[in-house]
Formats: sequence, C-alpha cells, structure tokens
Amino acid sequence: MVARQDQTTDPELLEALLQARRGTAFFARKLNELTDDELDGPSLLPGWNRRHVTAHIGYNARAIARLLEWASTGVETPMYASTEARDHEISFGATLSPIALRNLFDHSAVHLNVEWRDLPEQAWHHQVKTAQGREVPAGETVWMRTREVWTHAVDLDNGASFADIPVSVLGRLLRDITGAWKTRGTHSGLLITVTGTDLTYGDTAAENPTVITGTLPGITQWATGRGTHAVTATQNGVPLENVPAAPKWI
Repeated sequence: MVARQDQTTDPELLEALLQARRGTAFFARKLNELTDDELDGPSLLPGWNRRHVTAHIGYNARAIARLLEWASTGVETPMYASTEARDHEISFGATLSPIALRNLFDHSAVHLNVEWRDLPEQAWHHQVKTAQGREVPAGETVWMRTREVWTHAVDLDNGASFADIPVSVLGRLLRDITGAWKTRGTHSGLLITVTGTDLTYGDTAAENPTVITGTLPGITQWATGRGTHAVTATQNGVPLENVPAAPKWI
C-alpha cells in the first residue's frame, strides 16, 4: 500500500510542516523519557507542572485541528469556546492518569498531522481566527504549532534547551517576539544583539539603550521569559549586574 502524502506541494509549506513534525517528535521524546511519577514534577512555567504542559500540548493540537476543519469546510470552528474553557481544559487534563495523559498527546498529534496531510492545496489559504482573534491563513497553523512543541519541550525541564531548537525556528520566534514588543511600544530603551551575527532587534533609535547580547538560543530564551543563560546586559559599555527581564510577549 502506498503511504498517503501531504496534498500541498508548496515547498515552503512542506519545509514548515517538517519542522513542526520534528518538534512534535522532540517533545514526544522528552515526554517519554519521564517516568509516570516524574510527570508530577515542576515545569519551567510558574504554576504549571509537567502534567499541565503535556495537557496543554495535547489540547493545543485539537484546537489547531479545529481551525483546519474550519479551513476545509468553511464552517467557523473556533480553537476554544473561551479563554476560561481553555484554562479549564488544561486544568482537567493535568488530572488525567499518566496513560491517559500520554494518550492525549499521542492521539491529538496524530489527528493534527492527518488534518494537515489531507488539507487540499487551496484550503491552506482560507482565513481562520486564532484564539487571540487574529485572522490568518490556515498555513499559519503550522507555525503556531511549531513554536508550541519546541518551546514547551524545553518547559518539561527534562534536559532540553533552546540550543536544541533549530536556528530557523529560533530566528522566527525572536522576530515574532520583538515584533510584538514594537507593536506595543514595550521595546523602548532595549537593544538586542545576537553574537556572531549582524542581527539587531529592539529600539534601534534609542540614544542610551540597555544592550542585551547573547547567542541566538540564549537571546530567544531570555525573550520568552525563560532565563538569562548566555546573555549579558550593558549600558554605556558598562556591564550590568543583572540582566533585566524581557517585556511580556503573549
């Protein structure tokens, strides 16, 4: 029997799907390395243990699959009924038995992958709406999932780091974050530079900025609010004792 393939033939979209699937496989590996008892351990996210992170990733796949159903049928199918419904869903999922929680992740990931695979070429351009109310083409769901699985694999606090995330994913994530800061005006006085590159983000017009410098993984980790490893801060060329917290991005 011939294996079914993605209906899309767009090379950029196929590459994006590959990164999303690799991220899903990476999350699965870090999850499967944890024993059932270790699922009760803390994650890197305040207020969430590893169960919450796993439940979120499982239900996120289902939510994104609903957007693909919307793109395919034209019938509006929101990701979540409300923010409260999303939060309740995650809280409930965190109480599932270990086998049920693992099955939630596995089955929802397969379901989402099938929805991506079977979405007709033209449907990828149909508009859907994110949980934040943004109207985006269905193709954006691939990036929405990519950033979730890669960053939350790190949040499981099981040995993964931002250095494990592909450079292309880190670069886009950093552009998204700094773009959100600029839109809100929260980047004022911050200049971000990535060592070994000519990449510069933030308030490039500031006369006396606080300069945040680090590797791409380090800067992205800092920008997502997940630590300051491999990151330094200076002002007027003088090192600061503490790296300031990054502005909120979501």
